[in-house]
Amino acid sequence: MLDNLLSSKTATDSYVNFAKKVFLALQHMIAMFGATVLVPLLTGFDVSTTLFCAGVGTLIFHLCTKKKVPVFLGSSFAFIPAIQTVYENYHSLSYAQGGIIVAGFFYVLLSLIINKIGVSKVTKYFPPQVVGPMIIVIGLNMVPTALNMASSNYLVAVITLLVAIITSRKGKGFIKQIAIIISVFVGYLISLKIGIVDLSPIQEASILSMPKFQAPKFDLGAIITIAPIILAVFMEHIGDITTNSAVVGEDFMKDPGLNRTLLGDGLATMFAGFVGGPANTTYGENTGILAITKNYDPSILRLAAVFAIVLSTVGKIGGFLQTIPQSVMGGISIMLFSMIALVGVKTLKNSHIDFNLKNIIIIAVIIIIGLGPNFGLNLEIQITDTIKLSGLALSAIVGVIINIILTKIENKLK
Repeated sequence: MLDNLLSSKTATDSYVNFAKKVFLALQHMIAMFGATVLVPLLTGFDVSTTLFCAGVGTLIFHLCTKKKVPVFLGSSFAFIPAIQTVYENYHSLSYAQGGIIVAGFFYVLLSLIINKIGVSKVTKYFPPQVVGPMIIVIGLNMVPTALNMASSNYLVAVITLLVAIITSRKGKGFIKQIAIIISVFVGYLISLKIGIVDLSPIQEASILSMPKFQAPKFDLGAIITIAPIILAVFMEHIGDITTNSAVVGEDFMKDPGLNRTLLGDGLATMFAGFVGGPANTTYGENTGILAITKNYDPSILRLAAVFAIVLSTVGKIGGFLQTIPQSVMGGISIMLFSMIALVGVKTLKNSHIDFNLKNIIIIAVIIIIGLGPNFGLNLEIQITDTIKLSGLALSAIVGVIINIILTKIENKLK
């Protein structure tokens, strides 16, 4: 079974041996680790269970998408406020799990609907002038988080970033592909030298630390609080898959299809809810690594998923990864997220769209609404007392609507 999951039909397998895959997979795991464990730390879910869910969820996603899409699923930040609200009201995360399961189920239903009506009827509403700025917003929206992480020690962050840039630009062959691991290693050594590494997580961690599974509970109030978040994460999902497609050079919205990526995301989220973890989502950090390494072999992401599952049971390894200073991960993240934004710029450039008034308006609206919260412009639509559409989700919806309206006006004027 494991051999089947790790196998891939891409040409890359002919050139990358297993030892190299291990390094590349470790690189992907390190990239996702910081953000994935932050969600349980903020919500109260068990860290080991969260890592286990991320690994299994990624394998579920790959099975649903015919093992074609190089994606890693980690903990979703979009659900954090709702999970915290449910916990405050019910004093138990089990009710949040119930809401997460229902949210994942709606994702599955949505995938079935798209499969019925056809992916093309959905993707036609996402031309380059909509997709390009959406990708730019995804990348730039995460840069402030990276800068905040780097602020704990700018010197270490800058050195880590420079090593990553130089290695990815000047490195040759396999060295270039593991630029992230090399830069993290250098940043870690410097951090040890100047005494900013807290080794207590390694000392306190047990050798084996099995995930703490717990059953969900269902309550209508908790479900109503959490389930509407799919309105936002659906648009984020489209943005992530289009970003991944742009990086790899394949249209994953068509093959294996948006219906299959949604199905994988939904089933992975449902699985997490059933065993005691937060909702899953595709991770921009790992897409950034794809853009840097130019190695798009999906089996490497599946190997990273296996490592995440193993990591969830070995406390010492998890403890070591927790000792990596935030400044090191901040320096790396600046590069990863900037690469995503650059992919959006390239999407606009390579599509050869006309930069006429219509397209400029669409691009500007998406970027202004999407990046507005970072500059005090908080445009939002309130759905419930705790759920609102803003940022990327709102900018994508408004961008799609404006594109439809302006295109119809343009056609009438011709």
